[in-house]
Amino acid sequence: MTNNGNPAAQPDRAPDPWVGNDMSTELSSRRTGMSFQRTRMSADRTLMSVIRTSLSLIGFGFTIFQFFQKLQGSLLHEGSTTPRNFGFSLVLLGVLMLTIGIWYHVRFMLGLRNRRREMTTAGLIHAQSEYPISLTLIVAVLLFLIGVMAVVGMVFNVGPLA
Repeated sequence: MTNNGNPAAQPDRAPDPWVGNDMSTELSSRRTGMSFQRTRMSADRTLMSVIRTSLSLIGFGFTIFQFFQKLQGSLLHEGSTTPRNFGFSLVLLGVLMLTIGIWYHVRFMLGLRNRRREMTTAGLIHAQSEYPISLTLIVAVLLFLIGVMAVVGMVFNVGPLA
């Protein structure tokens, strides 16, 4: 420790890596980079809520449809097809909702990636972390395919879900 005989002088210490750089700009850049990750996770949570709601609609609608189809087949109930149509409508609503949710999610994420790329090019953020494809999006697409198979099975009485 050298203080040149001055007791008020600071002790020798390692050089500060921020000397000559603007620490507040660097911290702001890091916070902005992290906010992109938080926004991405928020979009995934929104898509998960769309999946949850559409899965409920598809499952409940398919159950109603199958119940009344089996009931009609057993000759215990002859008459109105309204309950079957209601079940079919719920399945269609679930598939439509999922389609819109996937479309919105993809559009939002592409916009977010483009904004992130612009900010990285401008040197405003570091963008060191990857932006992998969303597992939530993969699940949503798979559920969409199952929903489409259910609709096809209900309309044409074919397939594994008929």
